[in-house]
Amino acid sequence: MVAQARLMAVINVPMRLILGLPFATPLSRQLMLLHLTGRKSGKRYVQPVSYVPDGNTLLTPRGGRWKLNLKPSECVRLRLRGRDVLARPELIRDVSEVERLLHRMQSVNPRITSFVPVAGSRGEIDHVRVQTAINYGFALIRWHFDCPSRAI
Repeated sequence: MVAQARLMAVINVPMRLILGLPFATPLSRQLMLLHLTGRKSGKRYVQPVSYVPDGNTLLTPRGGRWKLNLKPSECVRLRLRGRDVLARPELIRDVSEVERLLHRMQSVNPRITSFVPVAGSRGEIDHVRVQTAINYGFALIRWHFDCPSRAI
């Protein structure tokens, strides 16, 4: 896990540059940038995350330390397909709903199970692993685009 975290830290540097471009790129079809403020430090963070469209919302697996800076009632700036938008996070921790949405995410992006710790040996969503992951803080985030308009 430590080696994977280090690798992601290195990979995220060029990802931030590419996803921050003012136009859509092939990567921006599955990745977006979150602009977060540290809850204790006040430091600004820009985090690349994967997403899957789901109707008028987006779904994102909630992992890593960046999740600690999310407040469900606060809108967050996202860099989505070359544009800045505001979205409100809804944390989803109900086991059956997480499983249902993971199946949805997997149908759109089969690679999702490679970085979400709930897949069995054949890539299937494992109920016991979902429950265990949720017990340790895992959740999905549904991003709603119902934030009041303001300058981004």
